[in-house]
Amino acid sequence: MAGAVKAEFRKFFSTRMWWGMAIGVFLAGALFAVLFALVVAGSRQQGGPGGGGPRLPGLDNTEMVSTVYTAGLSIAYLLTLVVGVMSIGSEYRHKTVTSTFLSTPKRVRVMVAKVTSLLGIGVFYGLVFLVGSVGVGGAAIAMKGFSPFPEVGPIARALALSLLVLGLWSLLGLGAGILIPNQVAAILIAVGAAFIVEPLAGFLLSLVSWGEKVVPYMPSQATAAMVGQINTSATVKPLSWWAGALVLVAYAAVLAGIGSILTVRRDVT
Repeated sequence: MAGAVKAEFRKFFSTRMWWGMAIGVFLAGALFAVLFALVVAGSRQQGGPGGGGPRLPGLDNTEMVSTVYTAGLSIAYLLTLVVGVMSIGSEYRHKTVTSTFLSTPKRVRVMVAKVTSLLGIGVFYGLVFLVGSVGVGGAAIAMKGFSPFPEVGPIARALALSLLVLGLWSLLGLGAGILIPNQVAAILIAVGAAFIVEPLAGFLLSLVSWGEKVVPYMPSQATAAMVGQINTSATVKPLSWWAGALVLVAYAAVLAGIGSILTVRRDVT
């Protein structure tokens, strides 16, 4: 098993994609952290009389500081989603999946190795993300005269869970890559669903009474609850951080599990 996991890591880190993704994840963390620290924190929400809604919490608020550090997570997890798709999609595209299964005949072992390596890759990108978001965002918060860590415990928990978030979204990508064998189509559909379809569906569902109870269980909403981001919706009640984590783990387990079962049974010739 150790050899299979090592082979999966070698496949990924022997290409140029890993550092290109790392740059994107770092920039997502840094740029969104600066934007939220300097512009969003303490600003007024849209709506209300005269277009001026209630004011968002300032940088003296622990939840807002956590939101600053995790603001770019929605872009970062799209990148790890793509990594997950390509971990299996590139094998089908370049016809290397046959040699992979020939070198490790037990397909279950191959899929366990892919899941394990993707979680490790997600943690790696999570660390890259935190270097950008905490390093740059913390400096921006300090420049405005506030403490970068008003409460260490909740913020540390949000940062630690960010590592898990990126790993779980890569497993969602793995499942999508197996269910849609065409790599290009899988990437477009997975990213489109996560970036456009799911947020739009969440917005539309929040407009109806029964939909308000469904929205918190959607992947992006579970992710936001997991890392303690500020909820700007007046109608949707977010999950607790641990419930959000369980929901996202369930999504990853179902997609990666179904994909693994199909891969074990599918003819790859």
